[in-house]
Amino acid sequence: MSSEARLEMLTRINRATGGVKTPLERLPIHLSSRPRAEIVTQFAEYAAEYRAHVQQVAEGDLPDVLAELLAGKRVLVPDGLPAAWGRELDTTPDNGQSHAELSQFGAVLTTCAVAIAETGTVVLDHGPGQGRRALTLIPDQHVCIVRSEQVVDSVPEAVAALQAAITAGRPLTWISGPSATSDIELSRVEGVHGPRKLHVIVVI
Repeated sequence: MSSEARLEMLTRINRATGGVKTPLERLPIHLSSRPRAEIVTQFAEYAAEYRAHVQQVAEGDLPDVLAELLAGKRVLVPDGLPAAWGRELDTTPDNGQSHAELSQFGAVLTTCAVAIAETGTVVLDHGPGQGRRALTLIPDQHVCIVRSEQVVDSVPEAVAALQAAITAGRPLTWISGPSATSDIELSRVEGVHGPRKLHVIVVI
């Protein structure tokens, strides 16, 4: 459709409606009534389908699990991450390193803002424990800690949970599995636009 035709169509619609704009009615968001364990289980299954490595662990076991997973790697950590999680790791705090410097780290460890069961997605709003966007886009491995109470059933519930970050204008990063793309022959390549490895640890 040409720009002239589009303008003519919109002009006719405006005349027909008298230029009156109907206020947008937002439907209420209903929270899921499913059991918490069922929602968390679905999230873990769907995240794994996107080739994320998913573990469910008790909080007391988290430092040991991280020590085994990240042994021998330089790990970048953002502000606000609990210090106890990295007690056995070779961690470096985010001090505004350049992109070239970030690429020298083997992994980044973060929390998240919310996780979504119906899509297997984790969402970062880059608040405490999550850091700036570059931290989770450049290192080869991203280990993301998700608390079971952060897992919601649906995308509308997730958007509602993110309202404060949205109002504040913070960026949102939606992650469904490791970075992946396909060429014209549909050959899958991971790591082109972000980490090749995504590990999601659900604290239950």
